[in-house]
Amino acid sequence: MTRQQEQIANHTYVVRRTSANNGLPYRQQEQLVEPETDEYDEVWPPRMPNSAIRYTTTTADPPVIRSGTRRYVIHNSPPPQQQRTSREEAEAPRQRQRIHWSLVFGIGMAAMLTLWVLGTIAVQWWNVTQDDWHYGRPRTFQTDAVVGHNNDSERSPSHFIALNFRSHIEVIEFPAGDTTKAKLYQGLPLYGDGQDLAVVTITFKDMNGDGKPDMIISVANTHIAYLNDSGQFRPLRPGEQVRAY
Repeated sequence: MTRQQEQIANHTYVVRRTSANNGLPYRQQEQLVEPETDEYDEVWPPRMPNSAIRYTTTTADPPVIRSGTRRYVIHNSPPPQQQRTSREEAEAPRQRQRIHWSLVFGIGMAAMLTLWVLGTIAVQWWNVTQDDWHYGRPRTFQTDAVVGHNNDSERSPSHFIALNFRSHIEVIEFPAGDTTKAKLYQGLPLYGDGQDLAVVTITFKDMNGDGKPDMIISVANTHIAYLNDSGQFRPLRPGEQVRAY
């Protein structure tokens, strides 16, 4: 079977009438018509949907426009920014920021207040440490003096011990150094924080002009006088006047 016969075998003979030109009678013309099917003809390549995004995998050269001797290259993206080197950044002028005077003033005042507080704490600590070295705890002060008690003399003076025991002042006297005849004098209590660490000292001076040394107890800026009367010391009576300390 020839190729033409195969084509005829695979197609259906259909007779169609066509009109003749210039009023000529119809004539029959044999045409080969392919049989109709219910399937739609496939179109190749298929149409892309409107929502599809096309990606270009190849990189095309940017378009170039020439105008005389000039050449313009059109880029779709902005040119890359050049990074400055460390030397260029160092040489680049830096913008100076102005600081308000109130900020400087506030920082200075805060620094001065901090230094003052720290200085006060340091001075207090140093004073307490020195008192610990000299007077111990409880604070204790000792001295010798000739006050005319128990026939004391320069060779056998009376011995005195002043104590700050739990914020209470106590003075112990050993006349002429004799511990069997010891005398205890109670002072005024001390009030306030840290008064248990106050140093108590005693001195002797004639305060009423009778020729006998009187005892003066000193605590910080407070002075308490005890008069030498009848072989011992006593506090001032109401109305008694003494000389200035």
